Amino acid sequence: MSQTPIAFLSYVNLDDQHEQGRLTQFRERLSGEVRIQTGEAFDIFQDKKDIALGQPWQERLDTSLDATTFLIPIITPAFFKSTACRAELERFLKREKELGRGDLIVSIYYVNCPVLNDEVKREHDPLAQVIAARQYADWRELRHEPFTTPQVRKAITKIAEQIVEALERSYSVTNIQQNETKPAPIAKNEPPTVVVDAWHRGDYATITEALEAVKAGTRILVRPGLYKEGIVIDKTVEIIGDGQRDEIVIEADNEDTVVFQADNGRISNLTLCQSGGGWLYSVNITQGRLELEDCDISSQGRSCVAIHNRADPRLRRNRIHDGMVAGVFVYENGQGTLEDNEIVANTRIGVVITQGGNPTLRRNRISKNGEWGIFAGEGGGGTFEDNDLRGNTKGAWDIAPDCAARVQRSGNIE
Repeated sequence: MSQTPIAFLSYVNLDDQHEQGRLTQFRERLSGEVRIQTGEAFDIFQDKKDIALGQPWQERLDTSLDATTFLIPIITPAFFKSTACRAELERFLKREKELGRGDLIVSIYYVNCPVLNDEVKREHDPLAQVIAARQYADWRELRHEPFTTPQVRKAITKIAEQIVEALERSYSVTNIQQNETKPAPIAKNEPPTVVVDAWHRGDYATITEALEAVKAGTRILVRPGLYKEGIVIDKTVEIIGDGQRDEIVIEADNEDTVVFQADNGRISNLTLCQSGGGWLYSVNITQGRLELEDCDISSQGRSCVAIHNRADPRLRRNRIHDGMVAGVFVYENGQGTLEDNEIVANTRIGVVITQGGNPTLRRNRISKNGEWGIFAGEGGGGTFEDNDLRGNTKGAWDIAPDCAARVQRSGNIE
């Protein structure tokens, strides 16, 4: 790369003073975490004094289009009232657009902001709309916790991983450009977006209507409300909750809440509930690679999530609970990677793996289930790394002798 990767912390100085330098400590720890994950320096400049030690902000943005410069805004009510912070964010959004990127702004939601949470207020602030529509690290419950707690350290690790992934994409693009005789322009636009609002104040009143109308590649934002419907996803789309997760509820009675049968897709920040019982699921993944993130998932049917027919989804940071039989059921050669989920309080088992199922379970908390944390039988397998399997009634796991399970790092299994 032509430039050493760096980032700029965009924040209100009085916020840091009130927090007694906690934002400064956050910057130092995040910088160190990225360094330990990459083996290379990653400086995060914080104020004029810091920037004077390196290449100034203005010069870096004016002379560099190498996609290795990040903005880390600390989102508080004062941030949206700060002319300087707003200007920095606007400038960086323009820069992202020039680069054809959408992953160089890493937002930290630090203090509750009415302009973000209230859709009426948000309509009058385009920058608040941008922040709300993107993924951000929610730090509101962590700001009073010591940096030494496992919860805070894991949260910083996740933010660093997001930056590292963006850096890897930057390096890949640069290598392609350097190897091409005639560089091709990188064209990446924001996806077409529609809004679903149960109060008829969006483009559609139900998610089913939106799915029937939109083309592949569309982002569907779902505003708070109760949506009594089962949805079938048969095209590549994103469905993202636009607000507080527990206020955006999709509930189905005599059908699966979500049936995923597309090649790719993403579901994030929703509450998904199957309330009718029977041989049903809250999320039924029948094929492809679904990214299922930051959702609350429950089911009065067979299990909360089903993965089968060689489907290979990614489940991250979900709360999967109160399944009538199991939290996650992987069968018929289902695969998938489950990371950092909370799989708890299911009637019998946290994760069931049978009939050639072969998922990877990493850093999940699988606890308080009525029988075992993990059950692998009937030719099931899997890879288990650093999971917390404490507190299940019959124990951490029950693995049949004919299974191909690989326990690489067992984690906590008391």
